[in-house]
Amino acid sequence: MSQRKLLQFSTGALLLLLPWFGGLVLGEISSDFSKCLEFFYDRSPPQGINAAWYQPICQRYKNQYHFASLYNREHRTPLYSAYTLGPADGKRPNSTWMYEPQLAFSRASSEMTHFQIPLDQNVIESQAVLQDYRQSNFTKGHLNPSMHQKTKENREATFTLTNIVPQQAGSNSGPWSRLEGAVMRQFTRFCEGPMYVITGALPYELHGARWINNRVFVPEYMWSAYCCPTYKSDLPKPERTFFPTYAAVGRNDPDSGQEIVPVNLKVRRSARGYDVKRMNLTALEDILGQRLGMPISLFAGQCRK
Repeated sequence: MSQRKLLQFSTGALLLLLPWFGGLVLGEISSDFSKCLEFFYDRSPPQGINAAWYQPICQRYKNQYHFASLYNREHRTPLYSAYTLGPADGKRPNSTWMYEPQLAFSRASSEMTHFQIPLDQNVIESQAVLQDYRQSNFTKGHLNPSMHQKTKENREATFTLTNIVPQQAGSNSGPWSRLEGAVMRQFTRFCEGPMYVITGALPYELHGARWINNRVFVPEYMWSAYCCPTYKSDLPKPERTFFPTYAAVGRNDPDSGQEIVPVNLKVRRSARGYDVKRMNLTALEDILGQRLGMPISLFAGQCRK
């Protein structure tokens, strides 16, 4: 596709999506990820996603950046979180949840902050809060999972609602959890350098949008992709498909159609309908492009040196 046609396609798609995303959302924290590019392969965030619709957040905790999230204020959920994977050196921390002050106040601290009672109304209006998830029948689904982070501080930093989407329990503790474990095994067994991971949520199509508490957007699917540019040269034949990149899409609604992720009727009933389909990076990018209406590239140069 020529650059001119690509620009026309992108512009048309974004104008079409204007009512859905609730208008232009300008970032108060930063207009880009320039302060935390280390969490993206080749220091390059995904291309094709117009940042005007979203708020880039360099997730800062205890005076350190831990990962990056692209946040949608109207949906009160992130589109994705990007991080470098590291085997945890300890246990999962207690879930003391935090929020992002600068989403509520442009001159507030750049550090994520623990929720306080009572909450300022500006905080409630600017982002998801704990009350949204209570009695919602959804769990708080990490995009950057705590056990994919090495240090205690890294893991604590994942407990911010700007890293969370409403996820069905059958997905969160079932097939999606097993996918996260499989990605960790791929990293520890075969990667010889950093693994860059981008995990996100895929919305329902426009006419089927769903919310919790009339405030927080519910994704129809979860998705994830990794980039491991340096890996063992003598990979076993069955593993060669998985490097340098691989991806997956998981169902977050057992009643969704089977066009993107088929249902395996042979799995145990508690996990049925939350299937995860693994695929190559291009297949995932095609799915994201079709659903979001934007031509998307997740890793610079398809993660090839």
